[in-house]
Amino acid sequence: MTDLGTRAAPPGAPSLRRVAPALLGYAAVRALGLLALTLWSAARDKSAYTLLTGRWDSLWYTRVAELGYGYEVRLPNGDVHSNLAFFPLLPWLERLLAALTPLSYAGAGFAVALLASLAAAWGIFAVADHLYGPRAGLCTVLLWAVLPVGIVQSMAYSESLFTALAAWSLYAILTGRWVAAGALASLAGLTRPVGLAVVAAVWATAIASFVRDRSEAQASGAHDTPRAPDLGARRVLGMALSPLGAAAYVLWVGHRTGKGPLGYLDVQAGWRNGFDGGYAFARFVADKFTSFPSALAGAGLIVGVGLIVWLYVVCVRQRQPLPLLVYAGAVTAMALCASSYFGSKPRLLLPAFPLLLPLALALARVPTHRSALVIGPVAVASALYGAFWLNGSGPP
Repeated sequence: MTDLGTRAAPPGAPSLRRVAPALLGYAAVRALGLLALTLWSAARDKSAYTLLTGRWDSLWYTRVAELGYGYEVRLPNGDVHSNLAFFPLLPWLERLLAALTPLSYAGAGFAVALLASLAAAWGIFAVADHLYGPRAGLCTVLLWAVLPVGIVQSMAYSESLFTALAAWSLYAILTGRWVAAGALASLAGLTRPVGLAVVAAVWATAIASFVRDRSEAQASGAHDTPRAPDLGARRVLGMALSPLGAAAYVLWVGHRTGKGPLGYLDVQAGWRNGFDGGYAFARFVADKFTSFPSALAGAGLIVGVGLIVWLYVVCVRQRQPLPLLVYAGAVTAMALCASSYFGSKPRLLLPAFPLLLPLALALARVPTHRSALVIGPVAVASALYGAFWLNGSGPP
């Protein structure tokens, strides 16, 4: 049976001294990625800064920060791309930072991404360290940094901000800080639609905790749990707080569009985004097998999805705490089963860091020099791929 993972809260988050090796290693990997992007872009007469801050979704976020909501683009095929599809926390932070500093909105978005990526690395370390120790925490952070699409962590996108909020919310759950967990989950829900995965983690763990406490009370013949009389109230408050961010924005969009509570789904439909259980993605993969060159890409996609599913199965077998399993499962399901642009799926999976824990634990068991021989070449390959990717098709 999966452990709930909730324990008495330690004095606080991991100290800066304890997390410093992980943060330094993370910063080194990201610096390598930015250096590779700068050199590659210069060779192609492009601006690395523009690729990071002024294209694709980052441009939409900047427009929200500068002009507010209401901007839309009507495509020749009739689709309507509305900026209401983008949740507001990142644009709010961009606007605030631009007002307080000389930074432009784009520069503010880049600064938020850099700071949020460090906060995310710290949160990921906190979760892994709490469960498996500092070496596992270091390895988990480094593996997250060297993911093939890790360059997105340095873009003016919302992935880093969301991952930071999600990781710290999960850490709060694991350490029994229910109100903090709910508040952070609410902020995650103001960042991306996948914030529902954090809400699910809070609710599932809280409900399971109530069931466990009730069973223990019945087994002992008691009606209450005297060791923490206010624990139940804090759990309920955390549960109540967690969905407020996502619910507030979705209801506001519904009111603004005049289409009621489901108005946000209509906005997403204009982007051809939806949840079809993976049918569109399966068709996309199947279409790759119509010719030999593309069949290799199709086989690669199948292997990639298989690896993700295998990692999740290993997480279950390792009895990861319930909030991590619920969160990682929800993020994975929402990424793979959405009908959105298929090239964005690796980016959408970026916040699912608990899937890296089995690999991190394996890496933590080998001597440092051997783990460095693994991480080093992968970091170089990731940096080169990120530079190639952003100078090519890049994220949508």
